[in-house]
Amino acid sequence: MNKFQRSWQLFQTSLLVLRRDTRLLWFPIITTSCTVLIAVLFLVPVAFQSTGNPYTSAEHWEAVGNSIYGTSPSQTPSAESDGTLNLSRSHRVQSGGLKPLAVGYFAVIYFVSMFTATFFNVAFYKEILNALAGQPVSFADGIRFACSKWKIILMWTLFAGVVGYIIKALERRFGFVGQLVMRLVGAAWSIACVFVIPVIITAEETSNPLTVLKRSAWTLRQTWGESLIGYVGVSFGGALVALFSVCWLGGGVSVAMVLHAYWLIALVVLVWLMALFLWSYVLSVASQIFRCALFVYASKGSLPEPYTHEMMALAWKTKKK
Repeated sequence: MNKFQRSWQLFQTSLLVLRRDTRLLWFPIITTSCTVLIAVLFLVPVAFQSTGNPYTSAEHWEAVGNSIYGTSPSQTPSAESDGTLNLSRSHRVQSGGLKPLAVGYFAVIYFVSMFTATFFNVAFYKEILNALAGQPVSFADGIRFACSKWKIILMWTLFAGVVGYIIKALERRFGFVGQLVMRLVGAAWSIACVFVIPVIITAEETSNPLTVLKRSAWTLRQTWGESLIGYVGVSFGGALVALFSVCWLGGGVSVAMVLHAYWLIALVVLVWLMALFLWSYVLSVASQIFRCALFVYASKGSLPEPYTHEMMALAWKTKKK
């Protein structure tokens, strides 16, 4: 319980850092916008390719689907006019498998989107580290720094993409037990990658993704207890706020029904959804600040204001090298 309380204090401190440098809130928005834009630029040529049919017609979208998915013949019984079955007739049905060209195309989309997300996350985390060090936060400086790290970002994107594909492919091949094992492997992989972005930022000139993964896993071992309890604290705090917001929603709806102002119900629900979304967004950004603070403490053993050594030391101790 003491660890949980201290971890919640750390999260509150992360909110203070965010309030001090509110420009950090824009980075995830820009990252998501750029990733979606790239996906749209790749998907629009496929969706609106020339098929000889109007874009609003079902024939057009069927042709688009046929250009992506392969077909294979299959024998299906058909009924004769006298009610008997004829097994000699056959027709083509979609097998649901992607064509090789489509597989390659979607792999490129996945890789470019993953590279873009990693690139902007490097810029984002760099500015978080600047904020923790008391330095000014600048989107342009973050982008310039990410550009200087393009090689390791590229190598990590390739490595992580291949590993993720292998895990998913093996998960589809195995039965229930095998799928469960591969999901555990996938969870372990995700956990080991928690500090990958800070490692990319702070590591010396290296293009080896295995080195990045090892350093991320090592940092996780140093902060394992506080990382786990801290994220539980963040989730628990978010759940409490969500619970209180549901009570507020119920009260607002009840008042609206008593007043017979049914338009007010829609307004209350809309405000509640927007507030819940904004709170979830702030939680996400604050948790990333929390992650960077843990990384700084584990790698350097020091914390800037408003964090204190006592705040960290009461919750956990870093392992001696």
